Amino acid sequence: MSDTQSNNSLLYVSTKELPELPAPVNTSGPIAWMRDNLFASPRDTFLTIVFGILVVAALYKLIPWMFTDAVFFADSIRHCREIDTGACFAVVTSRFDQLIFGFYPPELHWRPIVTFLLMFLAFAPLLHDNLPRKLLWFTGVFPLLAYFLLWGGSIWGPLLILVMIALAVVVFSIVSKALNSTLGLLAAIAFGVIWLLFVHDGISSALASAIPVGLEPVESAKFGGFLITFVIGVTGIVGSLPLGIVLALGRKSDNMPVVKMLCVGFIEFIRGVPLITLLFVASTLLNYFLPPGTTFDLILRVIIMVTLFAAAYMAEVIRGGLAALPRGQYEAADALGLNYWQGTRLIVLPQALKISIPGIVNTFIGLFKDTVLVSIVGILDPIGIMQPIRSTSEWNGIIWELPIFIGFVFFIFCYIMSRYSMYFERKLDTGHRS
Repeated sequence: MSDTQSNNSLLYVSTKELPELPAPVNTSGPIAWMRDNLFASPRDTFLTIVFGILVVAALYKLIPWMFTDAVFFADSIRHCREIDTGACFAVVTSRFDQLIFGFYPPELHWRPIVTFLLMFLAFAPLLHDNLPRKLLWFTGVFPLLAYFLLWGGSIWGPLLILVMIALAVVVFSIVSKALNSTLGLLAAIAFGVIWLLFVHDGISSALASAIPVGLEPVESAKFGGFLITFVIGVTGIVGSLPLGIVLALGRKSDNMPVVKMLCVGFIEFIRGVPLITLLFVASTLLNYFLPPGTTFDLILRVIIMVTLFAAAYMAEVIRGGLAALPRGQYEAADALGLNYWQGTRLIVLPQALKISIPGIVNTFIGLFKDTVLVSIVGILDPIGIMQPIRSTSEWNGIIWELPIFIGFVFFIFCYIMSRYSMYFERKLDTGHRS
């Protein structure tokens, strides 16, 4: 090779990194996606065309029925049919308050609305890490505030619960320093149980008689519609996660065989029994095991059963996250000189919960949808309240409109939970992508 040719060849050697070029037009974009996923082979092309025709035919009938020919304001189904032949969504607009609040007194609807808005404020510091941690105090107080707003009554009941929690923390601190943290936790739980059984009602009644401060009470029988769905669903979600974590850790414990045996027995029993059976136990059989004259609110019984049911499934989801952690993570906690609780809180649980996010949110979504089963035990959730509406003379003959509206509301909230779970996974992802 001559010197001239050698010098010319050096002109084509890059001395810096070249910028990335866009992908070829035929390998990205909607056209490429359709070619790869819908028309990749003759069989795929045939199936795409057939199902496309079916979808277009269905939408051709469905869209006019649901939108262009639908009636949104009318006094009865007969009035709907006189206006147009589409869907009679006037049943939703005319009975909207009943579908949302059930039989909650109309003049007190502001209380569930305020509770719903405060719920987002309470969850905000848990869902967004850029908010001040000081807001967590409101998150801890919110359950008692929500109970006070929804059920009303004397304010001294919720305030005494706060006093009980503060005293339980003191008991835990004293016993933990004197003995160990496990006995401290058991002592705090025992103190709370004794307080609720023997102390709380007497002091609360005395204070309510001396200083009557509170809101107008609303009995549980007036709860219904989506209000009861959110009360049971949100309470079950919030309560099942920490209880599921405790059950998962107990099942993984090799140093405490009695605790492990109890956790395994509870999880396997609950997972082996249908939820509807537990709800029947909560609504009927539980009264036979209580002392005569004991009043145990039906909604509270259902909340407890739903929470326990979801906690058993949550425990298995979290146990899968714990099992997925490499053994080296546990050894790293030991190498740092951390005890069991410190290693679990600082190293093991954060990674296990991150791995378990899809399963946790899936359990939340399933729990939220399973709240419709409470209609079988006499609680008028949106599904249970449909029949009283349909049985009236004004709306007798309504079939599809109410289930469509209820299903749409459930879809919105379940979709929000699903999308937030995907966002949270991406935010916590520390893996390296090629």
